[in-house]
Amino acid sequence: MRVKLAALLIACAVTGFCQSKPIVIAASTVLDGTGKLVHNTRIVVQDGKIVRLDPNAQPITYDLRGLTVVPGWIDCHVHLTWHFGPNGKYGDRNETPQQAELAIASNAWLTLMAGFTTVQSVGAPGDIPLRAATAAGILPGPRILTAVHPLTGKGAETGTPDQIREIIRQTKSQGADLIKIFASKSIRDGAAPTLSQEQLDAACGEANKLGLRTLVHAYKDAVRMATLAGCTQIEHGTFATPDDLKLMAERGTYFDPQAGLVIENYLLFKDRYLGSGNFTEEGFNNMHSVIDADHQVVRLAFQTKGLKVVFGTDAVAGADGRNAEEFIDRVRDCGQDPMQAMVAANSLAAESLRMQDQIGSIAPGLRADIIALSGDPLHDITAVRRVTFVMKDGVVYKNVAPSSIPEFAGVQP
Repeated sequence: MRVKLAALLIACAVTGFCQSKPIVIAASTVLDGTGKLVHNTRIVVQDGKIVRLDPNAQPITYDLRGLTVVPGWIDCHVHLTWHFGPNGKYGDRNETPQQAELAIASNAWLTLMAGFTTVQSVGAPGDIPLRAATAAGILPGPRILTAVHPLTGKGAETGTPDQIREIIRQTKSQGADLIKIFASKSIRDGAAPTLSQEQLDAACGEANKLGLRTLVHAYKDAVRMATLAGCTQIEHGTFATPDDLKLMAERGTYFDPQAGLVIENYLLFKDRYLGSGNFTEEGFNNMHSVIDADHQVVRLAFQTKGLKVVFGTDAVAGADGRNAEEFIDRVRDCGQDPMQAMVAANSLAAESLRMQDQIGSIAPGLRADIIALSGDPLHDITAVRRVTFVMKDGVVYKNVAPSSIPEFAGVQP
């Protein structure tokens, strides 16, 4: 009994899950996550949820006046298990399991400190224990949804529709929150389609039947194929045509293109990736050559009426904790309105996860995922680099003076 009591007290102290007294956050500027601005209010939090917005609530627990308060961001596409080994290289085969676990835990911590309180890690089996550890408060990190492992390789590409449906059922039984499907080769390998229309129809149809969302890695013709198959969300979408994007809008398909961070990161850390798998000189040349095409499809997406463009970075080794650079790429290089960039990572992203009743907005009844920025991202998008306050589920993980946040100049390829 004493052991159980001690464990409970430690959990309360570390996670705040036993909170009973209300927390009052004073804010002069709030972006509520749906595109609305709220001024001079106080956010009342209790038992991990937002209770109400009340400008007269007392006493103030955290004074965030002078900062910009935003719901915790959502990154719809990360790879938390990707990391550099002790020798500094990706794919270090000499690292121990303990070294890998520490690196992955560090990725989760860095992502949370950058203001991302929910992510989709799509996917590796290592996401499962990480998801459990962050949910229990054992490790500090974002809320994690995982695809466990992607539908890819010979098992998918040569599988019959019935065999693919069985793979989808097995993936769900392994604890997947969603299904990740590779419908195209990597951009490093030429980006050609890997699945037929019949195979995609089977994969997304079975997932829909089981109540699972599908995220599809797709370039070129595979974008249209995945949309016709009724898949939930298209990732990347490089070389998609205006007609492809219009079809996605008509079908209600979510789109998660990347404006820059993932390729910038690969090029920055080229020496650490080179030599592992398809990270060859040719592969890097292919990535460098599509930067303009990526910008073009993202611009077209923003111009396509009714298309739901969510926020996702495809953050891999080296990018954890720098996820917010994607906001800057979107606004600076692709012309997205800053408020819409925020909404894409808040209420719209939450909707794409089917979690809009839990996260993505600062509103009564939702989980208390709240961050604060030094500066105003609506007038200076680089303010996203200066996260001074992070709360997830009512627990404060970061609360520092704005002057202590170093200005990060970003990454240029």
